[in-house]
Amino acid sequence: MDFARSLWLVAPETLLSVAGLILLLVAAWAGDKASRAISIAAVAVLTACAFLVAPALWAGAMGPDTEAFGGQYRADAFAAFGKLLIYAGAGVTLIVAPAFFDRFKAMRAELPLLVMFASLGMGMMVSAGDLLTLYIGLELNSLSAYVMASFLRTDERSAEAGLKYFVLGSLASGILLFGVSLIYGFTGGTSFAGIHDALSGQMATGALFGVIFVLAGLAFKISAAPFHMWTPDVYEGAPTPVTTFFATAPKVAALGLLMRVSLEAFGQQTFAWQQVVIFASLLSIVIGALGAIGQNNIKRLMAYSSINNVGFILIGLAVATQQGASAMLVYLAIYVAMSVAGFVVILLLRDENGDQVEAISDLAGLSKTRPWLALSLASVMFSLAGIPPLFGFWGKFVVFKAAVQADFIALAAIGIAASVIGAFYYLKVVKVMYFDEAIDKVRGKGELSHTMLLVLAVLANSPLAYLGTKCLGALADNAAAALFYAY
Repeated sequence: MDFARSLWLVAPETLLSVAGLILLLVAAWAGDKASRAISIAAVAVLTACAFLVAPALWAGAMGPDTEAFGGQYRADAFAAFGKLLIYAGAGVTLIVAPAFFDRFKAMRAELPLLVMFASLGMGMMVSAGDLLTLYIGLELNSLSAYVMASFLRTDERSAEAGLKYFVLGSLASGILLFGVSLIYGFTGGTSFAGIHDALSGQMATGALFGVIFVLAGLAFKISAAPFHMWTPDVYEGAPTPVTTFFATAPKVAALGLLMRVSLEAFGQQTFAWQQVVIFASLLSIVIGALGAIGQNNIKRLMAYSSINNVGFILIGLAVATQQGASAMLVYLAIYVAMSVAGFVVILLLRDENGDQVEAISDLAGLSKTRPWLALSLASVMFSLAGIPPLFGFWGKFVVFKAAVQADFIALAAIGIAASVIGAFYYLKVVKVMYFDEAIDKVRGKGELSHTMLLVLAVLANSPLAYLGTKCLGALADNAAAALFYAY
């Protein structure tokens, strides 16, 4: 084994680990007064990591040359695509967090460190080539996330969100670990390649249960129905920058891990898990759409929107083709941009005292009092609904196209019909802002960093983004091809 090459392949994780430990010492010595400096340094480290992984994506890296430590870790194009989205979500969180927590005098030096170590775990998740790497990365991310959810100690909702996330997350991890033990027992190995070969013939009942348990544990992490129950409460209770993080980076990591496990490790037994994914996809679409209709809290609405969009993304996995995997990645990249735009708008919704305005009814007449803010939120809602010409339409289009090409016409038709139901609650927010009588509740001023992020995110969801569809599609194709290499 070439350890020098393996160490080079894991350079992003090494950089995150070393930088995290150094900044941890800085936080211990300098205290919370160094929190902003540590946040800036963390963003710089994440940016450096992005530059380290970008060449692999651009070159379409795949095959044995991308494997480290005997195949336990893979630095291929698929991992690079996921890591770029993870680092982007983590970076946005670190940019918006200081201004938010400073209003509560609750900004602590530990927050950027938690984001960095969570990013380290998520990087291991999308690069996993072994069940042990999978679990270590998953738990490293989860342990950081539990603390982040309850980070605002002066808010009872934050403490409740952290507790619920911890209890249900621990249950999901137990289910996943039980599935891993069954897979190991019936295949005799933990590497994805070994499991793939061992499942080439008739599948034992115990192995089938292992597959289902693993998928169930990962379904919790992506908040897919029927394992979605934690999402609305955690999204509402967690501090808004942390909710922004949960809606972006961990979602990418968990979906990337689900794709690796399903298409690589369980690729020989597609029919065994395909029905489970189709069921979870359709149930997520329906529950996400119907559950959001009665919501008055904008963060809870975004939580149900997340469940709904995960359902659409899973359609790409259900078809189990390279085109479906590429469509998933395109949708995932667009979804990250939509989520960033949505939550940055929410951060800018403040009353005259600087407190968050989260009730949708309090946005009445926002188009008359804050027209640019209302326009930004309306564009996010239309994009999430998949209404052309906004870029959110393209994500749904490529997923449905992949389903039709794979002869999953009924699945595509049901998804299209269900997307019409989902459009109702998005349009409800637009109706409140543009047609209800103004109450002028949103009066607070936003930070320059938030405004700049919002402009960039809104442009990424605008019709101008279609100019980048060819490039995005090519990068997604490179990443998807790495998943299907030699299988």
